[in-house]
Amino acid sequence: MSPTVAVVAHRKKTLGAGLDRLRVLITEQDVGDLLWYEVSKSRKAPKKVRRALEEGAELVFVWGGDGMVQRCADAMAGSGVPMAVLPAGTANLFATNVGIPADLEEAVRIGFHGRRERLDLGVLNGEHFAVMAGAGFEAEMIAEVDGQAKRSLGKLSYVKAAVRHVGGPLVPMKIKIDGTTWFEGDASCLLLGNVSTIAGGIEAFDDARPDDGWLEVGISTARGPVQWGRVLGRMAAGRSDDSPLVRISRARKVSARFGAPLTYELDGGDRGRASRLKAEVVPGGLTICLPPDGRP
Repeated sequence: MSPTVAVVAHRKKTLGAGLDRLRVLITEQDVGDLLWYEVSKSRKAPKKVRRALEEGAELVFVWGGDGMVQRCADAMAGSGVPMAVLPAGTANLFATNVGIPADLEEAVRIGFHGRRERLDLGVLNGEHFAVMAGAGFEAEMIAEVDGQAKRSLGKLSYVKAAVRHVGGPLVPMKIKIDGTTWFEGDASCLLLGNVSTIAGGIEAFDDARPDDGWLEVGISTARGPVQWGRVLGRMAAGRSDDSPLVRISRARKVSARFGAPLTYELDGGDRGRASRLKAEVVPGGLTICLPPDGRP
């Protein structure tokens, strides 16, 4: 019996010959019902995903960037229904980390004929993420970079935003991992990672894998342009944990308390300010369509 297939698309994002071409590529396959939803903002996507699952979708194509993937993953977590990513965003960090190319025809082929793997998700303050979450310097930087800047300047947009925030104050933090106090002191940034490459194409966690059942945890005490320049230089060289201004570990559960409310983000999406964060890994939380060979 032919499967019911759903498409949840951010209509403002582009890939290849566009959504009309996507419809053709899908209907060329042996599919049953095609459920088609378009949204103008990624925050509207979860409602459409839940509707697709209620209507019996057996495969969900997600058209958009990391924000769209995050919103849809939050709705699909634990469902067992495969997600096929069509990387139509500006950064596409999740797709890049798991080997899905920004090629429409190939991404559709992977959706229908690739292998199905269960990858980990993180969950922060009740919301799932696939790539990263953070608070402090990194989140402030991301919150400043709007979609237009990312499209026109790419990685440079993150560099420009970083320059404007490197002089920010250090904030008292108490971080517990798996119930034990791991860090207590003044810091500028807390970062949680499910994959190795994060915003701006920075290799923050050298050994991170989205299928190992762990969250990577990083804290930075860097302050000012000189110290942050050293930290980012080590990251660019793939030696993040060599910096005396960075501390890295891994955990299944993380709790954080800040001396002042900090901006936090999930997969590049600003979520406002908070004084406390709770996070944990969800092993195998999302079924994803991946290329037939290789591993994430």
